[in-house]
Amino acid sequence: MDGVQTERTRWEPPETQVERVYQPVEVRFEDGGWAVGRINAWWRAEDGTRWCRVRLLRRGGEPRWMVFDPDRLALLPAHGI
Repeated sequence: MDGVQTERTRWEPPETQVERVYQPVEVRFEDGGWAVGRINAWWRAEDGTRWCRVRLLRRGGEPRWMVFDPDRLALLPAHGI
């Protein structure tokens, strides 16, 4: 099913619908911790849900798609303050 990622399969939206970006973010974890990361792509599902592909810096691992939640992902300035 489109827009669903299971633990067994790595889901990717249709490449023609992906908008590539460079957006720094602060990722907040449920335990109160946080990490700096980058959103490198956006995608909008048919139901209007916004998804972003996030890569955590200094933690390794592959970028992963997740539903954009402003309570969990704080967008940071990409250029000077």
